[in-house]
Formats: sequence, structure tokens, C-alpha cells
Amino acid sequence: MNLKKIKIGILGGSFDPAHKGHLAISKEAVKRFKLKQIIWAITKKNPFKKQSTTTIATRIKNCKKIIQNANYIKVKFYENIVKSNKTISLINYLTKNKKKEIYFLMGADNLINFHKWYKWKIISRKCKIIVFDRHGYKKKSLDSTTFKRLNDKNLKFIEFDKVNISSSQLRKI
Repeated sequence: MNLKKIKIGILGGSFDPAHKGHLAISKEAVKRFKLKQIIWAITKKNPFKKQSTTTIATRIKNCKKIIQNANYIKVKFYENIVKSNKTISLINYLTKNKKKEIYFLMGADNLINFHKWYKWKIISRKCKIIVFDRHGYKKKSLDSTTFKRLNDKNLKFIEFDKVNISSSQLRKI
């Protein structure tokens, strides 16, 4: 009997808008961690940002346009299923399937305040956290509460050829 778990990456966010940086970290995660699939888990609202003016349907459509033929990426909206926009709710839902090993992907900017996320310590115990360096955020993220408290088993900081772009920048255009 094969007990090997299927490695799944989760990249959560408002994707307002999705961009090639999201795609670049997804590709890098698949390559480095031999992930079978990446799920772009879209949220209606990031608790640390203001409400998006773009509909979920439009953001999903834009995500699918960005991923094009990257068939290992699935775009999903789980909040109606898990009845929450909290990451821990999504992780709990996905880890019900014991055959999956979850890798939670984020940019270094999110690591800075990760210790303020709801049940962040439980998230770090239930999945591997993979943090991708972002231009201008390395020092703050490596000095963050989360980085200092988690060990190398639970959290990996990845340096790679970054795409210098963000959704915030794109919304200003």
C-alpha cells in the first residue's frame, strides 16, 4: 500500500489583479518542492486590506487568463464551502484528506504580519509555509516574529529571480 502523500501548494489572496509574480512563485514552488498541484485560493477580502471593487467572478476570470496552459494550477473560491475567509478554515478543510500534504505559499510581505493572522501557529503546524522573497521585503520578513519563532522544518524562505510587480502597483495603473 502506497502511503505517499500528494503535495499540494496553496497560494491564497485577493488576486486583485492576478499577475505574473503569482505565476512565477507557483512555478518555482512546483519545481523546488515537487508539488503535484497549486491552488490559487481567492478570497473576497484580505483582512489586512481594503475591500476589492473587482468582483470574484472577474478576478477568477483574470486568474485563469494569467495561468493559460499551466494546468497544474487550479483557481478556486472556497469561502462558501468553508463558511469563512480565514486561512485556518481553508487549511482545516483541505487537510481532512489525509492523502494531501499542504504547502502554504506566500510573499515575504505577508510574513511580516503573519503572527497577526487568526490561529497562525496552528497553520504553521498543519502545513509547510513557503515564503518567497519580494523586492524590498527581505530584511523585514527575516526580522519578523514568525520567522524568528518557526523552525526550518515549518518555514522555508526562498530566494529566487523575483518578478518586481504587485497587485497594489497594478491597481494604481
